Amino acid sequence: MSRPNVQKVHSYSIIYKAVDEMMRARTLCAKANACMPDDPIYVTYLEELFGRKLDDVRILTPFICDFGNRVKFGKNVFINHSAILSASGGIEFEDGAMSAPGLRIATINHDMNERHTKYTYGKVPVKKNAWLGMNVTICPGVTIGEYAVVAAGAVVTKDVPDHAVVGGVPAKVIKYLDPSEQKE
Repeated sequence: MSRPNVQKVHSYSIIYKAVDEMMRARTLCAKANACMPDDPIYVTYLEELFGRKLDDVRILTPFICDFGNRVKFGKNVFINHSAILSASGGIEFEDGAMSAPGLRIATINHDMNERHTKYTYGKVPVKKNAWLGMNVTICPGVTIGEYAVVAAGAVVTKDVPDHAVVGGVPAKVIKYLDPSEQKE
């Protein structure tokens, strides 16, 4: 099945070209993670990582991201501690998106048979006011819909519709929320 957010790449050399950015990102995350939780300097490191002010974004440490320049944030985004963002394929958190602790987002995957020469990138958009529960894993190319809720421990391998509540491994729709009851 073809997915619009997924792009196949046939050259492992692309990763080597990105090593400098990966090392820069890992260093900035390590500096932020070494700060005391009440020390606002950690935000300075994260702002350098993402290349923007984070006045309307709250990220709790510890936090790991390999490509800060490929992560975009809307307003009022909250990422709880222990998140790992493998962002080479791009991640976008729209306004009001939030996560519980332990979020994992992968945007790259290796080919099963040619692990060192073929892999795919898949952008992961997390739409407006989506809520990601504790220890959620999102696979490459998946879109999380507006006002969607992903239950704790879910592994999301397919797009989540707007207003859907999903859970399980792999995640499946449990129910839909009434859009008229959703608040900002």
